[in-house]
Amino acid sequence: MTECTSEGFDFPPLKRRRIEARFSGGDITSDGGLLLLRQADRRLGLLEAVSAKLPDARDPRYVKHDLLTLLRQRVYALCQGYEDLNDHDQLRGDPALQTATGQDRMLGSAPTLCRLENRMDHKAAIAIHQVLVEQFIASFAEPPEELILDFDATDDRVHGLQEGRFFHGYYDAYCFLPLYVFCGDQLLVSYLRPSKIDGAKHAWAILALLVKRLRQAWPAVRIIVRADGGFCRHRMLRWCERHGVGYIIGLARNPRLQKMIEAAFVEVERRFEATHEKQRVFLDLRYGAESWGRRRAVIAKLEVTAQGRNPRFVVTNLNGKAQSLYDRVYCARGEMENRIKEQQLGLFADRTSAHHWWTNQFRLLLSSLAYVLMESIRRLALHDTELAHAQVGTLRLKLLKIGAVILRNTRRIRFLLSSAFAYQRLFCTVAERLVPG
Repeated sequence: MTECTSEGFDFPPLKRRRIEARFSGGDITSDGGLLLLRQADRRLGLLEAVSAKLPDARDPRYVKHDLLTLLRQRVYALCQGYEDLNDHDQLRGDPALQTATGQDRMLGSAPTLCRLENRMDHKAAIAIHQVLVEQFIASFAEPPEELILDFDATDDRVHGLQEGRFFHGYYDAYCFLPLYVFCGDQLLVSYLRPSKIDGAKHAWAILALLVKRLRQAWPAVRIIVRADGGFCRHRMLRWCERHGVGYIIGLARNPRLQKMIEAAFVEVERRFEATHEKQRVFLDLRYGAESWGRRRAVIAKLEVTAQGRNPRFVVTNLNGKAQSLYDRVYCARGEMENRIKEQQLGLFADRTSAHHWWTNQFRLLLSSLAYVLMESIRRLALHDTELAHAQVGTLRLKLLKIGAVILRNTRRIRFLLSSAFAYQRLFCTVAERLVPG
């Protein structure tokens, strides 16, 4: 049997040898991969840019932990899988985290980090979003010809009496309804909203701000908005048309649309009955909802399988064949949902358990900053490798969670990484590719 003492553990023996476990190994960490996060942050200048924009009203005479160090401590810990403030009561003494944040002493405590979160307001949220957009622009060595902006909302369930909580009928839960905007794998917006609103609320305003800034950087860039039917609003479509922005957005089915495709659907069903294989047909329609005041191009997908009819509609102002626009352009928006899951499941974007609204918005943005760091490692250092498309949880497991002995003296800090680490060569490649400049 396992015998526990105040100093450690005795486990069942192996052959004739005793197995002992003691917490007396000295400065050892399970997070040796923090060095890669430090390298990525230095390459981007991400958290330094954020700290330069955030206010810090503390009296410098009594400040032990500067704002940049606290941001690094919190964001790096999220990347490593530590979601709670309470984790930092122990993490603050981890020599790997101390080194990564640029310190060689105890880091901020959980109460210190809590006070940081509670100081944040709407101005801080705007400032961090500005950094996210500027980081996105800086990631291009040359002006892009085309950008596709993906808009989507998701549920962020709450389990207390947080400010802004409301019951959402579709999700059947009390939740927030954050709005995300991605371009490819890169995050531009993570905006916390209450759930009692229309899912497209504020999307048009955010789109207008993004288009203005992106066109300032790249006047000739072609911008396309892609979203599901929850964002099909006349005001947004009309704004895109007036400002030369392309769109391809889902359209909810209704009796008028169903009637327009009924004859063609009957023929598709006949084909299925004859072959017992899935049948798909795409139609180009001209449709105008009463609120639109005009007709627009609509793509109709008529699909019949063993489960029956499966119609889909998409409104667009893009040129091209219906099937190609639907399959190659619109359906690609599903990748955005994977990026949202990465943030929520891998980087704890749904850990919005604070009472105050802006504190929870700040927590969502901390998760977003962690995502930007992880995505930058994937984009800048893992291309052409076996982890080129790995999700953040896999990156953490295979690159960041590394056992290391840390030796510190007045001249150097040495990380003696595990000799049994399975990805040694890949780790060195990533570290080399992330060297600034």
